[in-house]
Amino acid sequence: MTTAIVKVRRPEFWAGWGHFLRQLLYFGLAYLAYRIVRGLVAGDGTIAFQHAREVIAFERSLHLFIEPSLQRLVSSLPWLMDVAGWLYINAQFTITVLAFLFLYFYRPAGYTQARNTLLIAMGLALIGYALYPTAPPRFLPEWGFVDSVSDATGLHLSQSSALFSDFFNPYAAIPSMHVAFALCIALPLAQSAHSRPVKVAWLLYPLLIAFVVIVTANHFLLDVSLGVLTALLARSLAALPERLRQHGTALPATGPATG
Repeated sequence: MTTAIVKVRRPEFWAGWGHFLRQLLYFGLAYLAYRIVRGLVAGDGTIAFQHAREVIAFERSLHLFIEPSLQRLVSSLPWLMDVAGWLYINAQFTITVLAFLFLYFYRPAGYTQARNTLLIAMGLALIGYALYPTAPPRFLPEWGFVDSVSDATGLHLSQSSALFSDFFNPYAAIPSMHVAFALCIALPLAQSAHSRPVKVAWLLYPLLIAFVVIVTANHFLLDVSLGVLTALLARSLAALPERLRQHGTALPATGPATG
């Protein structure tokens, strides 16, 4: 039999290698900025731990400090905790990269705003990391937290982990960029989805990631809330040029997947 089992769709958009490599450059420069800020804040654990305790005190004052109880509940279902650990490891990089590749090749009309939203969100997050470095819950076992990702996967995401030192800022809890990244890709993918089930799935994706980062003790509820605000503010700023053009402001027009 010569019939192909899987038919790979050809890209609907291709602006040439120069344009594609320029997109990689944008993300590379954003990552370089992240590394610089990480080097500035990652070494000062004392302040980061103090900020984490301040977050706990704030949530307790509002009777919202439910993270340890939620983690214990999910831990009673080992398979669910394993899934949460896998999603935490893969969501921010693997799923996000695949989503952006899909947007670039198959939904170019939504790619540019999604890209700009992500880059702006990263810039806003870097400000937060620099001004308010915060240790994640998993570094605070005295409050009942367990580093479930390390326990489930064997990958130790600690401040001393050489394997992940290039990819994770141990004191970058505020805002939660896992949640912000999820919103940055979920909104344009839901908007461009051709079927209702796919649209609903993408709209639920940020809620799933919020659940994941909390039950794995990588973020507080406050971190998640600020991650949502970061993504929404970034999306609003990314859409600002288009809104100004609609009001008659003379700005250069942009087409699908430009820049």
